[in-house]
Amino acid sequence: METDILQISIEKVKQSKLDKATLNGRKFGATFTDHMFICTYQNGTWQTPKITPYQPLQMEPSARVFHYGQAVFEGMKAYKDQDNKIFLFRPDENQERINKSAKRLAMPAFPKELFFEGLNALLRVEKDWIPQADGNSLYIRPFMIASGRGIFAAPSDEYTFIIICSPSGKYYAKDVKVVIAEQYSRAANGGVGAAKAAGNYGAQFYPTQKAIDAGYDQVVWTDSTHAYIEEAGTMNIFFRINDTLLTAPTSERILDGVTRKSIIDIAKSQGIAVEVRKIAVEEIKEASLNGSLKDMFGTGTAAVVIPISHFSHKNVEYKVNKVENRYSDLFKKHLTDIQYNRAEDEFGWRYEVK
Repeated sequence: METDILQISIEKVKQSKLDKATLNGRKFGATFTDHMFICTYQNGTWQTPKITPYQPLQMEPSARVFHYGQAVFEGMKAYKDQDNKIFLFRPDENQERINKSAKRLAMPAFPKELFFEGLNALLRVEKDWIPQADGNSLYIRPFMIASGRGIFAAPSDEYTFIIICSPSGKYYAKDVKVVIAEQYSRAANGGVGAAKAAGNYGAQFYPTQKAIDAGYDQVVWTDSTHAYIEEAGTMNIFFRINDTLLTAPTSERILDGVTRKSIIDIAKSQGIAVEVRKIAVEEIKEASLNGSLKDMFGTGTAAVVIPISHFSHKNVEYKVNKVENRYSDLFKKHLTDIQYNRAEDEFGWRYEVK
């Protein structure tokens, strides 16, 4: 049931912890703003939403999220242009997707109107926390957890929806090296791979750490046969073979990334051939060896567009030759120019916070 309450109570901190001198260039996701948005679901309805000082949560040890993993989240960014105007990038996509994720985990939908009212109110309160320098932004993390008590295996009867914010610099400072998965899988048919469920990411940590220990940055996930490429770490992945852009189709295993679909639209608008199809590991290895692999990059809200310089498969390392006018560089500039209000938004993706 959707709430009809849109009056948001706001309790502000007595003293901000903001240090404007060090606002830009902060480590991604390590610093948090003064306030957070919070709304609870009880007795079949969403209760009065609040903006409060950022603070610890008080929950019972029997809260279902600790035992059965009912937790979903989204990743968004707020940008500030040279006139101090604040913009979001396709927030409607994030609002729709968090509810799709919630449905898959038997959690209630969070009302669209309340999502946008809460998000706008929080960003107005935290406007001074939004960095202005290029490559910096305010990362926004909406999430929902099962906060009801009980350790019997069933969906919770109470939930908590929260939005927190973190001023952040670049996710990666340079091109990355990746390992193509041969043993581990990110998701399975019929599973929750297409949802932004917290457990999807926790399950990646072990194989990713093994890749890091071997001198790489991320794992490129493959299907259950390990013959076809699906995603790169927490990102979607693209390849340029000759002048054609390739990416895997979304499915119940692959997240429908907002940046991914934006890159596809930008490429098509510029007359670049795009193929959305299954991509074999062997095809990419062969393209690297014969020189037709001209670009390889990951896309996501946090990293935006990050080029891949090398990949490894079966203990053999392959190089992605760095060509002039890389698609990854062109797409990143086009995308960030829209996000920071430096260029015309021909797609209608930019959303101004007023």
